[in-house]
Amino acid sequence: MFDVAVFGSLFLTLFVIMDPPGITPIFLALTSGRATKVQRRMAWQAVAVAFGVITVFGILGQQILAYLHVSVPALMIAGGLLLLLIALDLLTGKTDEPKQTKDVNVALVPLGMPLLAGPGAIVSVILAVQHAEGVSGQVSVWAAIVAMHVVLWLTMRYSLLIIRVIKDGGVVLVTRLAGMMLSAIAVQQIINGVTQVIQGA
Repeated sequence: MFDVAVFGSLFLTLFVIMDPPGITPIFLALTSGRATKVQRRMAWQAVAVAFGVITVFGILGQQILAYLHVSVPALMIAGGLLLLLIALDLLTGKTDEPKQTKDVNVALVPLGMPLLAGPGAIVSVILAVQHAEGVSGQVSVWAAIVAMHVVLWLTMRYSLLIIRVIKDGGVVLVTRLAGMMLSAIAVQQIINGVTQVIQGA
């Protein structure tokens, strides 16, 4: 009832794409200044949103993209542009949002989507579900997805201890570093999307 090879393959693929260690500075930058309780809730919200999006696309991904006439490269480019806008805000220090919605917005966008549940993760899950053979294959695929999100939650949940060590000055540095990393990820994602469009033309 369980295929270790399928589980391991998808888990490693998602680990590389979702990159829990790499998400840590971005999470710290986007949640800095909030109360610890709020930060913990945001970590949970971000993972819940990512899991929800991944689940929906895992079950209905091909149908959704076909119905909307959206190609995978277009999804990659759109996600890259959104990440680039967030990265520019981090680099310039413009991370403030309206008081009423900032906690929810940061947890949903960009943490939940498209940072965690980005085009790469979505496509990998769609393909894994499509190619999974029998009940054991499906169980292994979904077990890998759940395990990856548990790892993401633990990483963000306990990365909050870092803030206590680096203090405000360190948070500013981490924010700029996160912006630089995120802009590089965004540009690479856009390049990959454009390259696939050209190759498919």
